[in-house]
Amino acid sequence: MRIGLLTPAPDHPLLAATTALLTPHHQVEALDPVHATLPSPARAPESLADVYLLKTRTPRALAFARYLEQHGAPVLNSADATELCQDRTAMADTALAAGLPFAVTGATTTLPRLAARYGLTYPLVVKSRHSRRHDLVAKVDDAAELRALAAQWPDEPVVVQDWTPNDGWDRKLWVVGERVFAALRRSELAAGPRDTEPVRAADLPEQWLDVVRRAGEVFALDVYGVDLIDTPDGPVVVDVNAFPGIRGQQGAPEALAELALRTASGDYRPRGLAIGA
Repeated sequence: MRIGLLTPAPDHPLLAATTALLTPHHQVEALDPVHATLPSPARAPESLADVYLLKTRTPRALAFARYLEQHGAPVLNSADATELCQDRTAMADTALAAGLPFAVTGATTTLPRLAARYGLTYPLVVKSRHSRRHDLVAKVDDAAELRALAAQWPDEPVVVQDWTPNDGWDRKLWVVGERVFAALRRSELAAGPRDTEPVRAADLPEQWLDVVRRAGEVFALDVYGVDLIDTPDGPVVVDVNAFPGIRGQQGAPEALAELALRTASGDYRPRGLAIGA
């Protein structure tokens, strides 16, 4: 089988470990969409890999992935699903419309405009509208904190969420095909170091696992992460990520290698596979 990695960082621990599992018997090719050349339309079927793993989210990468999908190549995850998870406004609208227990997310604005409003209820949570590395995620306790944050991020489009009481720990759940991995991680919104504690997915309440699996269906994702918080009213989703790093999870590279091969052989159909592919 031929497996393509759409990424500028094939040495990422998850991808590197997956590649090591595959290469004894299969061909793995890393393509950075910023520099790679698109296959010729006349030769597309012969020049395409059997499956592509999309672990990058730049506009160029998404366009590259859409081209591959249009020419019949399965991509994990699809370009549309990956793009949807970058926009926290669209993410919240999609989740809430599907009945997922998702944090209610307010309209997009900028921090200076938000700070100029009257009658805000504190504490509140502000996040960058566009999910990316080193984006803004902060709990704001009063107007002075909001003004200070606005001075640091004057042009950042943000969304606003009500603060939901919880124990300060994110339940990090990662899914690769049908396999679920889990950990507890100190929330970005909580004081102190961001410690991570291992958790067996089998030890989590079935309700939590149902929410995570449902999120995969709603967002048409095959490799994804869901951040949950434990609230007095049950689990609440605060973020959904397409193709997260899944670092330090025993069995994750094996699960990804298996999923890639099943998809390449046609035994697994990606949820976001382009119509007609």
